[in-house]
Amino acid sequence: MSAGSGGLSRGGPGGQVGGAAGTAPRTVFGHLEPYAGDPILSLNAAFQADPRPDKVNLSIGIYFDDAGRIPVLDCVRRAEAQMLEESGPKPYLPIEGSAAMRKAVQGLLFGAGHEAVASGRVATLQTVGSSGGLRVGADFIRRWLPGAQVWISDPSWDNHRAMFEGAGLAVHAYPYYDAATGGVRLDAMRDTLAGLPAGSIVLLHACCHNPTGVDLSRAQWEALVPLLRERGLIPYLDLAYQGYGDGIEEDAFALRLLAAAGLTFFVANSFSKSMSVYGERAGALSVVCADRAEAELVLGQLKATVRRNYSSPSIHAAGIVARVLADPVLRASWEADVAAMRSRIQAMRRALHGVLAAKRPGRDFRYFLTQRGMFSYTGLAAAQVDRLREEFGVYLVRSGRICVAGLNSGNVERTAAAIAAVVA
Repeated sequence: MSAGSGGLSRGGPGGQVGGAAGTAPRTVFGHLEPYAGDPILSLNAAFQADPRPDKVNLSIGIYFDDAGRIPVLDCVRRAEAQMLEESGPKPYLPIEGSAAMRKAVQGLLFGAGHEAVASGRVATLQTVGSSGGLRVGADFIRRWLPGAQVWISDPSWDNHRAMFEGAGLAVHAYPYYDAATGGVRLDAMRDTLAGLPAGSIVLLHACCHNPTGVDLSRAQWEALVPLLRERGLIPYLDLAYQGYGDGIEEDAFALRLLAAAGLTFFVANSFSKSMSVYGERAGALSVVCADRAEAELVLGQLKATVRRNYSSPSIHAAGIVARVLADPVLRASWEADVAAMRSRIQAMRRALHGVLAAKRPGRDFRYFLTQRGMFSYTGLAAAQVDRLREEFGVYLVRSGRICVAGLNSGNVERTAAAIAAVVA
């Protein structure tokens, strides 16, 4: 076929493809739109390029110690040393991941001897971080729960919407954060959920809500569960910060409550923050089912979903998590480290609040003390956030979310003074 007959003309410079006769050739990918970049990761890149020596990074969700470094936990170091000493072949893991890690994850999430685990009605996959777990679950929902729509909190982690929409699911928001009180719009949230059709997917933050740091109380969870059950809604819990709220056991309250109530639900969890193993992409997805037979069906189709995607997860990540959780000595060391990280974050909250309260006595900053986990909503407008970055070298996302774990004894006072200056 000749170029003049309207067919494709191959072999042109730059891989150009000819169009109809008389039209200019176009390249194969010339029509692509530029990627604007992830707003948080792009902001982090801008921070790295900033030459100011006293700059402060409160944008990305990473825990830094008081020296401003990502810590290497002793339990992780020791687990890796054991793995190196026992070094051998590195075969592919099964599609569902390491059996030892999956068992350890179930024990961590549900507690030793929990009925849901003992009866075999929990299907668990090792995943590529909790992000991988969220996406695998989204693909599973799209395939096996056709017509289901997803509801996320207003606001929520930006990637929640992107992941579920990317799987072909419609995503909506339910009321959550109350800017006037700094709490939860529980009545509005309940009213919205009460009107959803059965089978709707409701994404809930199990603890340490991202981005607001505002969590449901135990009483509020207990009031929410009957509504979820009566309406036939399917919770999808994101548990990325276990141990950063009230404690490792305490932060599993919501999912254990759902399991005890007999609900079917998903939970994606991560060890990035709690074990400081961000680049290992150590996560899991668990689905609590009605019985063992149903869990086996679910696990099989989750495996099929993974096989079509990344095929199998990391053997190194599995080894770290399984050893730390199963070895009593390493487990005790890990729990002590998580408690220390949680305590340091709380200390930074108190320090930030103290300086701000002193500098702006007419303004209420108590939300820094009541919000939990790595993040807080400051209430700052985008223009104020821009001013913090441009004038003071203090970086946070334009929603006003602050990563409290980026504060330390050397920068908290200057950061508080900068915030006080822009809210004046």
